[in-house]
Amino acid sequence: MNYKPEGCLFKTAENQKYISTVEGLTEAMEKGIILEARVSVCDSEHNLIIDLPCAYGIIPRESGAIGIAEGKTRDIALISRVNKIVCFKVMKIHAENGRITAELSRSEAQNEFIKEYSDKLEIGDVIDAKVTHLEQFGCFVDIGCGVPSLIPIDAISVSRISHPSDRFRVGQFIKAVVRSRENSRICLTHKELLGTWEENTGYFNAGETVSGIVRSVENYGIFVELAPNLAGLAELRDDIHAGQSVSVYIKAIIPEKMKVKLVIVDVCEDCEVNRDFRYFTDAVHIDEWKYAPECSGREITTVF
Repeated sequence: MNYKPEGCLFKTAENQKYISTVEGLTEAMEKGIILEARVSVCDSEHNLIIDLPCAYGIIPRESGAIGIAEGKTRDIALISRVNKIVCFKVMKIHAENGRITAELSRSEAQNEFIKEYSDKLEIGDVIDAKVTHLEQFGCFVDIGCGVPSLIPIDAISVSRISHPSDRFRVGQFIKAVVRSRENSRICLTHKELLGTWEENTGYFNAGETVSGIVRSVENYGIFVELAPNLAGLAELRDDIHAGQSVSVYIKAIIPEKMKVKLVIVDVCEDCEVNRDFRYFTDAVHIDEWKYAPECSGREITTVF
């Protein structure tokens, strides 16, 4: 089984084949296949009603997410699924009063994902994830079958941001690295995929004028982000504040001091922020990542 974040399977021909007929649902039940469909209603008892073409689909509250039955997961995890795609396994199919009812379980699909995939992940493994919601302290992602994980804000990029929405958007597909785990709970990091200082400065040259985003204004200068893992320092200007898009002239790139010296040329208030990423590795596992160039004498390293 190639486990994916929720929503990835829904439009596939195979998924549509299984959810479109009672015979398809029956085959999926017998084979234990994980399917996906949209939640149309969360009823007063917090059962999830699933939009199936061939049957009345229902995920009982206790089967709506891992941890619900034990009281470890709050019911907002069910309420928030309305009008969204969820995964499930077919548990029972029966006819009553002329209506075909399919009893489904999302928690069964999630438990299978944990047993067969996430419990086998190792620190340093690079995985796919889907951004689900953003909080001040970090970014929550779906790492498969709706199972959540967190990327803390300080692990999103080297260039500092005030909120994860400065870097991500809900629904975005990204890559991340397994940073730590406690039992089945996994914590992720992202910055190690966005390149070292040298890899990032390799895309820039002194004398160029390029675009950037003001990340902070200090009493000694203005930090302008040129890439998610690279920021330079510009001279102070009274009309500049954090969050502005600007054009900057690159005065110098100094690897020994890990400095990029900038001059702000102009402010571009209406520029669209690009939240797509250039990943600098296609490895499926990372043991160590060194951000600083050797000539700087600085040790900025992540060991997995």
